[in-house]
Amino acid sequence: MKHTLKRQLRRLATERSYQLVAGSAAALVLVSGASTLLADQAPARQQTSAAVAEVAPRLDDVATRSQARVAAPSASPSPSASPSASASATKAKADPDLTRKAAPKPPSTKVLRYDYQAQTTYYNCGPAAVRNALSASGVERTQDELAGPLGTTEMGTNSALDTTRVLNQIVKGDPYRTRMFEGAPSSAQIDRLQADVVAAIADGRGVVANVAGTATDSDGGWHSFPGGHYIAVVGYKNDGRTVRIADSADPNLPSYWISTIDLANWIATRGYSA
Repeated sequence: MKHTLKRQLRRLATERSYQLVAGSAAALVLVSGASTLLADQAPARQQTSAAVAEVAPRLDDVATRSQARVAAPSASPSPSASPSASASATKAKADPDLTRKAAPKPPSTKVLRYDYQAQTTYYNCGPAAVRNALSASGVERTQDELAGPLGTTEMGTNSALDTTRVLNQIVKGDPYRTRMFEGAPSSAQIDRLQADVVAAIADGRGVVANVAGTATDSDGGWHSFPGGHYIAVVGYKNDGRTVRIADSADPNLPSYWISTIDLANWIATRGYSA
């Protein structure tokens, strides 16, 4: 029995952790059942207890490390985002407006090619101005063809609302808009007129303005229409600060330059189609 117990203890000390637990239990049973036989072998029991006590901490340590490996398996670090991926993400989040091509800047000076015609009657300035403006877009109409749609009579043509309506009936895309002045134009309205003229001329379209009163052109020429008049704007220079007028009133003075500020004040209380 003594030799059997010693062999059991040696195997118990060298077995793996899970076998050690079972071996320890079996050894304890054998020790309990043979207590009388081992009474005179107290030193052996002390050695056995010491061996078990020495192995137990190592068992606990093994179990603890095993649990740690199961509970927290090592994870490979995720690769950092590549520069190309970051660039793609940034591009995807970019404002789509920034990716659009900017519209080309209008030229500083532009004068349309048009077919000038003086008005055929004293009250036909409306049809004549619309006709001259349309010719700059390559559209041919007679003053008589335009007088009916414009509602022109011996009293003239009512307002810029009529010229806008007829121009949009003829020019594709309804590009014309009416701007009305209730009195002396503000700085914002003058700026708006300048921008509208540049945009229309750059688009190949003439502008029609309904004016009243007196204005002086860039050469000092005097133009007076107390009862009202219609003219066509067919060009600009100095980024729109000066405009080219096609005036049907006098075939001896078919065109002239005038500042945009003076034109705006000439339009005061009336309006224009651009």
